[in-house]
Amino acid sequence: MFETEREACIQAAKAGGAVLKGLWGRLDPSTITEKTKNDYVTEADRRSEATIHRELDRLIPGLAFLGEETGAQGPQGGRRWIVDPLDGTLNFVQGFPHWCVSVALWDEAGPLAGCVYDPLREDVFAAARGAGATCNGRPLAVSAQAGLDGAFLATGFAFQLGDRFPRFQRALEPVFYRAKAIRRAGSAALDLAHTAAGIYDGFFEMGLKRWDFGAGVLLVQEAGGTLSDWEGGDTWRETGDMVAAAPAVHPELVAAIRTRP
Repeated sequence: MFETEREACIQAAKAGGAVLKGLWGRLDPSTITEKTKNDYVTEADRRSEATIHRELDRLIPGLAFLGEETGAQGPQGGRRWIVDPLDGTLNFVQGFPHWCVSVALWDEAGPLAGCVYDPLREDVFAAARGAGATCNGRPLAVSAQAGLDGAFLATGFAFQLGDRFPRFQRALEPVFYRAKAIRRAGSAALDLAHTAAGIYDGFFEMGLKRWDFGAGVLLVQEAGGTLSDWEGGDTWRETGDMVAAAPAVHPELVAAIRTRP
């Protein structure tokens, strides 16, 4: 079920990734603009998104679209593509080799197919609802880590957190003293893919956009992971405040970061 949709996500993500690889290390500085403070968009983002959109329209025509750079096109309540053409734009601009493409198809119930593609490593993380998750065709499973103590975690934060950043700082401290390590690499989509692959035992971040996690959350779910907001609830779709982790890690991670008086 949804194999056709999953393959469309993969093909479109690869097409966008080919554009990005062609511009990697050769980006014209004059094409880099600042949308808001410390939030950049480049020729690479725009060209990748346009390529992905054309490919998706060719493969499965007539669906609505939500892209980071071009916004919403068509009714967003039913089936719609959700695309981040370059997750990790600042990494790309700085020459830090950690960025990816995220392509997902959602319906009213949530994600039903998706792909996170890492062009530099040629890793294709893909999933379809009810069909499991894979990396380069091999099945994925979240880690068997027994709890938060000794966990290897990923997180993220952006300048745009603004006055919510103090809450992030308060949450970080109790996790810091229990985790084995915490990484902040700058691509939420790859963090989620690596959590699904069992590389990370868990991931937490605030204020993510739908395109940041559109494909990654399905990877985690289909690999056996647990998702929630920072209070253990289900508002993560709306708020972008997310905890994604192995089943034994998730409740302890939520308990460590949830709101305190």
